[in-house]
Amino acid sequence: MNRAQKSEAVEQLQQTFGDSEIVVVCHYKGLTVSQLTEFRSKLRAEGGSFKVTKNRLAKIALAGTRYEGLTEYFTGPTGIATSKDPVVAAKVAQNFSKDNENLIILGGALGDKPLDQAGVEQLSKLPSLDELRGKLVGLIQAPATKIAGVLQAPAGQLARIMGAQGAKTE
Repeated sequence: MNRAQKSEAVEQLQQTFGDSEIVVVCHYKGLTVSQLTEFRSKLRAEGGSFKVTKNRLAKIALAGTRYEGLTEYFTGPTGIATSKDPVVAAKVAQNFSKDNENLIILGGALGDKPLDQAGVEQLSKLPSLDELRGKLVGLIQAPATKIAGVLQAPAGQLARIMGAQGAKTE
């Protein structure tokens, strides 16, 4: 890799760090190519990404970003899982590491807040933004359906009373 390629790689990493709400740093030693591909596709399906990084270039790219505190994690075979949704990268990485012990979560950062391995695990248990939006829509729609049911109930009762009264007179 020549100097121009290295500077381009650093710029891409800086852009990745700038666009991401969360960064999860993992060791991937022992994972097969197919397992890494599976991990990447799971992250991609949820709106995240995984990138194998050169430690030296990653440390250079971290300088001056809100993730600067992550430099200690970049030793050995390191990759970063990132996403714009603050929960997706942590959730997918945590779930994948349960099935594959070779993916080891070292830590990460949510915005400018550093997370250790336990912090990433706790964050992975939270619902994603899409799940929260779905719950919110459900909560908003539930009262409307209840109001419609309550408003229809007196009309139904009135119809039953009229029907019973009509049956008596006949």
